[in-house]
Amino acid sequence: MSVSSLFNLPLIRLRSLALSSSFSSFRFAHRPLSSISPRKLPNFRAFSGTAMTDTKDAGMDAVQRRLMFEDECILVDETDRVVGHVSKYNCHLMENIEAKNLLHRAFSVFLFNSKYELLLQQRSNTKVTFPLVWTNTCCSHPLYRESELIQDNALGVRNAAQRKLLDELGIVAEDVPVDEFTPLGRMLYKAPSDGKWGEHELDYLLFIVRDVKVQPNPDEVAEIKYVSREELKELVKKADAGEEGLKLSPWFRLVVDNFLMKWWDHVEKGTLVEAIDMKTIHKL
Repeated sequence: MSVSSLFNLPLIRLRSLALSSSFSSFRFAHRPLSSISPRKLPNFRAFSGTAMTDTKDAGMDAVQRRLMFEDECILVDETDRVVGHVSKYNCHLMENIEAKNLLHRAFSVFLFNSKYELLLQQRSNTKVTFPLVWTNTCCSHPLYRESELIQDNALGVRNAAQRKLLDELGIVAEDVPVDEFTPLGRMLYKAPSDGKWGEHELDYLLFIVRDVKVQPNPDEVAEIKYVSREELKELVKKADAGEEGLKLSPWFRLVVDNFLMKWWDHVEKGTLVEAIDMKTIHKL
């Protein structure tokens, strides 16, 4: 019995929908911040005590290895001030997280269709952190590049979200315009994945309501599923019971437990802008 069968739902048939979103764009009410030039910030590569040739990484998937060493994540302090940059590899090592308190900026996308169902993904089994767990639509990091460092109205994070929706799920930029993302809040959390890897993120929570065509990238995504609110509640119960080894990502579970259901109300009512709180950083 596959994990997906626990949903008691048929897998989604990917198709293009001609519906256009009535979800309006927004502008934040908080005071804008200046953009930051990548040239002005330090590189923290020296934080890692693990060499790139570590034999323990010999079995790492080639695609994931490339991303781990080529992608430069944005380091921030607990107020979300940019303090430097480091490779994805180094900022996900638990030794760096614990010894150096490395904290990086991240985002989590929650994409709903016009029936107000939430698109979930099961992470690929080749993912370095949290393989094969079910999670929200897309979870990743803005990179240390000018287009993704723009802090005004969280534009850099929204640009990164659009990029990763294409990379992971094949959702083209035209289907998810950056102005359609609504950042509702930020949370700070730490979660070990195994003895070596983990997450320590300041996570932007982005909501969007669009009908999209999905073509998952198997290097990133094992399966996808749209769920209603009630179906998600059943999924959480099954994860809590440990049925068939079903697991949810720690960041997704934090959002489910603290924010998602009340924000889902705003999705259905078309009042997401009323839920925006980008001044608070929730430490969970």
